[in-house]
Amino acid sequence: MTGPGIWFRRYPRAAAPRLRLVCFPHAGGNARLFHGWAARLPADVEVLAVRYPGRQERMDEPCAESMDELADRISEALEPERDRPLALFGHSMGAAVAYEVAVRLERHGTGDAGPALLLLSGRGAPHRTTPTALHRAADDVLVAGVTRLGTLGGDAYAVPELRELLLPVLRADYRLIETYRRERPTVLRAPVVAYLGDRDPGVSRSGIDGWAELTDGGFTVRSFPGDHFYLAPREAELTADIARRLTRLPAARPA
Repeated sequence: MTGPGIWFRRYPRAAAPRLRLVCFPHAGGNARLFHGWAARLPADVEVLAVRYPGRQERMDEPCAESMDELADRISEALEPERDRPLALFGHSMGAAVAYEVAVRLERHGTGDAGPALLLLSGRGAPHRTTPTALHRAADDVLVAGVTRLGTLGGDAYAVPELRELLLPVLRADYRLIETYRRERPTVLRAPVVAYLGDRDPGVSRSGIDGWAELTDGGFTVRSFPGDHFYLAPREAELTADIARRLTRLPAARPA
């Protein structure tokens, strides 16, 4: 597959969708994180799970080297999808990517043609995060820094063959997110909902609350029991909350 479609794993609905939910994975993650979401969301919501280069179907492609490169390319790939309202969900690194894509959609749209809703999980606002440099660390230090946040089940980095496959992608993603800086980030028109696990060691409440400074559309925080990867064991509760919010969004695409 080539063209804009390579960027998304699409979970189509039986009928034309009322809106689309674009989902952005975490560092080292992939679109499969969201494979069960479509069945849990309203029947008129189409899920587009973002496929970053360098993994799965795009393993032969180089990983993105900067946030600007990644957000620019995803924003361009979303242009054909803007015939319906878009909501964006991002977890961890994906939250920052979703925010930057929202900035571009608002900047290049007309009127209220940006995303209808921004759902950001497991990461503080870009001007409220503490800089780290794990991407420069030795392999064992990088893996330890990641696994202390929690896991999605199992330990893929303990399997030598998987570790060799996964580590370059993880390091590239950490380089991207750790070199991402916005001293004066853009304030969005879209409302923002911030999600977090109540035992996430990598996210501060002040960082989460910092998203309130980056929207004129309203801000809400919702926490769930769990660590950084709360969204796997709490998938049913999280998607139910998202479904309620999506149901309230207008059906018509903004003019």
